[in-house]
Amino acid sequence: MPVKITLDPTLTDAPNGSADSANGRGPRDREVGLDFPREWLEFTDPANPDHVIRADMTWLLSRWTCIFGRGCHGIVAGRSSDGCCSHGAFFTDKDDEKRLRAAVKRLTPQTWQHYRRGFENYTEMDTIDGSTPARRTATRPDGPCVFLNDPDFPGGGGCALHAQALRDGRHPLEYKPDVCWQLPIRRDQEWTKRVDGSKILLTVLAEFDRRGWGEGGHDLYWWCTSSPEAHIGGEPMYRSYRAELIALIGEPAYERLVELCEARERSGLVAVHPATAAARPRRR
Repeated sequence: MPVKITLDPTLTDAPNGSADSANGRGPRDREVGLDFPREWLEFTDPANPDHVIRADMTWLLSRWTCIFGRGCHGIVAGRSSDGCCSHGAFFTDKDDEKRLRAAVKRLTPQTWQHYRRGFENYTEMDTIDGSTPARRTATRPDGPCVFLNDPDFPGGGGCALHAQALRDGRHPLEYKPDVCWQLPIRRDQEWTKRVDGSKILLTVLAEFDRRGWGEGGHDLYWWCTSSPEAHIGGEPMYRSYRAELIALIGEPAYERLVELCEARERSGLVAVHPATAAARPRRR
């Protein structure tokens, strides 16, 4: 069955890329700042005493939700239907590439608008830091990722990989590149030495805000994590992103995270995400 995405014209950008062109304001003007109080919680993975998770509770208890196709302004002005797919996705490792190869075999010209054969044809070399070669999904001549179908494509708009996963009864993270399904959660991992000389693997779960994109992140037309327009979820992120969080830290650690998040909810979060706070009237 085609997965249809219908854009609401009352929620997307005006022709000049501004949702508020009459008064000169754009969607970025409604975003909250990047620096505000956050609450962090640290705990040991029940399945591995050498693995410690440090979680941004302000972010995980926020009501952020993806609003692609239903109010998303996109990261490039005038291209709201791109969402955050205006650029290709860099691969994290060979396993990431292997997963994409397998998923692409499930696509056809009827489900993938810009159908291509061969790994070299739907990926291309680029650089993240300006010097080190890195492979990513290819982009079309007009900009977006080759896997992004147009909203009016008969086979279904949006990411062809995401839609195929849903048709196959699978979670999209099983088909999409790592960076695509992890957003907007940022996971950083490193082995670190404690003051007593012992070593642990420290995993940090945080918000992938504008800074997460590097210097260019500040130039994005709009970014959802800072926008009250996207903090309208019916449940906190630690629940809505269950599958993704399990993939990032493992199920035992996730179940412990849930216990701690629930306890924090009951006692009351001190540092509520300002975008979630600003969106409260929208959720009523």
